[in-house]
Amino acid sequence: MDEASLIRAAQGGDQDAFELLVRSYDQSVLRIALNLLRSPEDAKDVYQEAFLRVYRNLHNFRFDCSFHTWLYRIVTNICLDMLRKRKVRREDPGIIETAGGQINLLEGAPERRADVDPQRTLLSGQMRTRINEVLNGLTARERMVFELRHYQGMRLRAIGEALGTTEEAAKNCLFRATQKMRSALGDFV
Repeated sequence: MDEASLIRAAQGGDQDAFELLVRSYDQSVLRIALNLLRSPEDAKDVYQEAFLRVYRNLHNFRFDCSFHTWLYRIVTNICLDMLRKRKVRREDPGIIETAGGQINLLEGAPERRADVDPQRTLLSGQMRTRINEVLNGLTARERMVFELRHYQGMRLRAIGEALGTTEEAAKNCLFRATQKMRSALGDFV
């Protein structure tokens, strides 16, 4: 059964068809939410909320855009809302408290090979820190567009559709975010 048929069946109340739709997109929804929010718990919340909204509003889907775009618009809107709430609450999602102290989830696993260049490791860590600082300093929309383009590989037209705006607006937003990133990384390049 093709996707359009699955959607029509799910709109008609077929639970199996809806479950197949969820299975088709569940990993990509979770991956986008995790990349944008940097928190496994928040990503799971977005995942649940997104598919709950799809379930509640599937009858409103009119095939004006692709289901993929419609679903990503839902996911990105939920993520934007969470990012805005974080800014208000000033949460730092990348650091968690454990019995052994704080752990920065944004830090990569340390390289344990014997042939690693210590200076390269230092520069890489500094660059990673700077990139995370810049990402956290971007507006929610700039960060969303930057990450959807560079981490998810989405095209600007699809990003614009997912955010409910034009391709040109997404392009301008990406340009501003990229300029901020280049400016902050100037001494690394």
